[in-house]
Amino acid sequence: MRHPFVINQRLLFFYGIFWLVFFGGNVFLQTIWYHVPVSVSIVDSAASYLLYPFLGASIWYAIRYNSIDDVPISKMLVFHFIYSTILNIIWIYIGFIIFKAFFPEQIGNHINSLPAKAFGGYLIYVVYLIFFYAVDYYFSFKEKVRKESELKALVKEAELHALKSQINPHFLFNSLNSISSLTMSDPGKAQEMVINLSQLMRYSLRFNQNEKVTFQTELENNKLYLNIEKVRFGNKLNPIFKIDENCLNAQIPNMILQPLYENAIKYGVYETTSPVDVITESKCRHNMLEVKISNTYDPEVIHKKGEGIGLRNIRERLEILYSNPGLIKVEDSKNMFSVTLAIPQN
Repeated sequence: MRHPFVINQRLLFFYGIFWLVFFGGNVFLQTIWYHVPVSVSIVDSAASYLLYPFLGASIWYAIRYNSIDDVPISKMLVFHFIYSTILNIIWIYIGFIIFKAFFPEQIGNHINSLPAKAFGGYLIYVVYLIFFYAVDYYFSFKEKVRKESELKALVKEAELHALKSQINPHFLFNSLNSISSLTMSDPGKAQEMVINLSQLMRYSLRFNQNEKVTFQTELENNKLYLNIEKVRFGNKLNPIFKIDENCLNAQIPNMILQPLYENAIKYGVYETTSPVDVITESKCRHNMLEVKISNTYDPEVIHKKGEGIGLRNIRERLEILYSNPGLIKVEDSKNMFSVTLAIPQN
């Protein structure tokens, strides 16, 4: 990892401000409290508290190669004691040279202050350790969160593709089965169904990597599917659309409605001899797209048992995409089966 002062310019700015304030405070204290000449105080403080920030920045690399998690505490303490001693010697020596160059006549007083300065250097080193270990922990935590987010995104994508791989073959099987039943009895209608099916597959492939499409696009795709089944079932299948035009540009997960139409035909149209209405309604309110798909059925013929793969996959897709398991509502009355999807638009 690069030095935090290189990565974060704002942190470097406040670091510089802190030491400038510390430098100014030391000059003020020496001048006012100890009556040290201003020029002497400025040189002495600069040699100490403007020099140490440059040397102290190197402590970052000392902690990066001596992680608390990877290095035994005893070994780490010995390393930092040696490193701080070397750093103190360099700091004191350079400060001594600078001070001597400006005030050689007062070098004796400066030498007398070196033990206290050395002790202060060790204290400053400890403060640096605490600061840099905190920064290292913060950056490591952010990196961990970033990697976890990437991993969750990959898992989420894998789960979505797994769900789609269950839905698409199921849909393809039903469509091919419908075409097969017409190849001998009505080749013209079979050809029409093949053309519509090819358009559906193009849609599926085109938006395979684009998880969301407009409601209008999804609706048009499913009208193709209903047209395929309309060829097979004729007047038994009666699609009805009650669409609010204000909802057409809303975003919706692609291929999420098609299993609902499959179920409506499988459980409502397939076994009955009477016309069956498949009703699609939409509303937009409170940043939510509500899509309700209903179908009539004969309760004496159809017996529903539990929730099939289509509804289960839709529920799981919505939960993965929106982290909300309550976005699908299933209702079953005497002769009407309805599924309502609530798609957030935020």
